[in-house]
Amino acid sequence: MDVSRRDFLKASGGAAVTGGALGGLAALGASLAPTLAQAQALRIEHARAVPSVCPYCAVGCATLVHAVEGKIVNIEGDPRSPHSEGSLCPKGAAIFQLHVNPNRPTRVLHRAPGATEWEAWDLERAIQRVAELVKTTRDETFIERLDNGKAVNCTTSIFALGGATLDNEWNHVQQKLLRGLGIVAIENQARI
Repeated sequence: MDVSRRDFLKASGGAAVTGGALGGLAALGASLAPTLAQAQALRIEHARAVPSVCPYCAVGCATLVHAVEGKIVNIEGDPRSPHSEGSLCPKGAAIFQLHVNPNRPTRVLHRAPGATEWEAWDLERAIQRVAELVKTTRDETFIERLDNGKAVNCTTSIFALGGATLDNEWNHVQQKLLRGLGIVAIENQARI
């Protein structure tokens, strides 16, 4: 985004004037609460609210997902939640971006070692490549027994990093798979 110095000063000046005007109204005792409440009601007037959970951390704050004709139009904290009372952290407040962000990757991109350009791969090819690399690495580095004869059945050359945006069921299956492969370096910020 190209913003010239002049554009920046215009926007800053406009924001200062608007802020000063609103501050002056508030100092005179004018309340913007009714206007804000009406704007809030109009924003989600025809939306269907579906309760959900924030996917980012182990707290699991309750959210309300507002949808109009199957399209998400707003996500906010659920005021009925006993532990967050409708509040969300900055990451939770940005959940909407998981659904509407135009910069969100929607296809598999691969850059071969030494290459300078990304190549779009179909999902089957990417999954096959990951499976090949995991099998090869595990086969080459698997430790069945230590030098003293103690059975350990592990590989220390693969690290698994999971995310809290995955649901509990997926995280459970992922843990079972990784531990079954003998992977011991597992980190996951999830509710499991």
